[in-house]
Order: sequence, then structure tokens, then C-alpha cells
Amino acid sequence: MDVDAYLHRIGYTGSRTPNAETLCRLHRAHMLTVPFENLDIHLGRPIVLDEGLLFEKIVRQRRGGFCYELNGLFAALLRQLQFPVILLSARVYEAGKPGPEFDHMALLVQLEERWLADVGFGDSFIDPLRLDDPGEQNQRSIGYRIEQQGDVWTMMERRPPADWTVTYQFNLERRQLEDFSGMCHWHQHSSESHFTQKRICSLATPNGRVSLSEMKLIVTENRSRREQVLSTEVDYTATLKTYFGIESR
Repeated sequence: MDVDAYLHRIGYTGSRTPNAETLCRLHRAHMLTVPFENLDIHLGRPIVLDEGLLFEKIVRQRRGGFCYELNGLFAALLRQLQFPVILLSARVYEAGKPGPEFDHMALLVQLEERWLADVGFGDSFIDPLRLDDPGEQNQRSIGYRIEQQGDVWTMMERRPPADWTVTYQFNLERRQLEDFSGMCHWHQHSSESHFTQKRICSLATPNGRVSLSEMKLIVTENRSRREQVLSTEVDYTATLKTYFGIESR
């Protein structure tokens, strides 16, 4: 992997020492520069879980991706920088029930403290979370909490005025990139997958988030929200470039 090219892609120029401070800065830089998006699914392009192909797409072509792509490649970067990192299988909650195994990929980074990293869950925590902290961890007016019962860990969030909701569950079994291939294929082709139902491109900003959901642009900043419905595919393409840096698909 060309580490310098990857760090340039996410605008990171800081320390490369494998410690908690570097991890947090890398995680935040990634969240602010690499969008969560599923455009290839709607263009009929297969997403293959190969680190070389993911690097070409995300770094060279300056694209984004969904969880398997973003966390899979971020894990490869962390390994190159000598971070002890493992891939985790997570089950995303829908309608109060957990999805199947390998529904989502998250990362465990084992430093002096253990950290849950996740740059591939869309509108979620912008900095990694302390895995073994049972208390509330607040980021940008949103509370996060990780609970453990035996081998099962539950990630929860609270967005005032709403109460706590479960986002996903996971265990700490070490997984390999190829283990996620089956669910990656399912999310690309099943009519039941929300990734096949509409185009989405979303990116954290310093003060909020910008999202393009089909032809609707949603910009949130300092708790204010603005929506704009785009008229044409020309507008859609221009919006991808302006807000997400995506110039070709």
C-alpha cells in the first residue's frame, strides 16, 4: 500500500506513531474526507473485497464506499502504520432486531486501551470509542454507549430528545476480509437491502453533515437543516463534485 497517497487522500499530515492520539486523528480525518456511498451498486459495478481494488477506488479515484470497503481499507492502513487491528462482524438492528452475521464490519484497535473504530456506518461517531468504558461517550451532541453481556457487545446511541437506541451488536472474534464477501454480495443485489433501494452519498463536516439521498440534498450545520430537491442528473453530478469531491463515477 502507498501509505503516503492514502494519508494525502484524507488530508492527514500528523504523527504516524501507533497510539490513541494518532488513531483518533486518523479516524476523524477519514470521516471528514471519504464519503459513505453506494453509487457503484446503482451503476451495476461489482464491489469486490480486495485491498488493491479498494485502494484504487477510494484513494486513486477519490471515491467513497460502504462499510466493507471503508473499514476494510482503513484497517489495512492501520496495519501498515503498525496498529494492532482486527475486523469485527456486527449485526445491525432494524425494527428492534439484529440482522445477520457479517451485516456490518467494524474494527477493534488494541492499544493501551481497546478502541472501537468505524469509518463505515454513515452518520455515526466521528472519533473512535473506548470499548471498555461503560459510560456515555459524547460527540457533537450525540451520546454513545457500549454495553457488554458475556461475549456480546452492544453499541447504542442517543440523539436528544430521543432515548437510547441500539445500532448494532458484535463480538470480538477475529475476522478476515473474505468472510464478509457473502453479505457484501447480498447487499449489492438483494431487493431487501437498503443499499439497492436508493442512491446515497453522505459525509461528515466540521459542524454537521451533508447527504445526497437520490435527488434530495440535505445539509445540517450547527443543528440547522437545509434541504434542496435537485431537478436533473446534471445537477446531481455537479452536487457530487461540489460537496463530495466525486468527479467521475
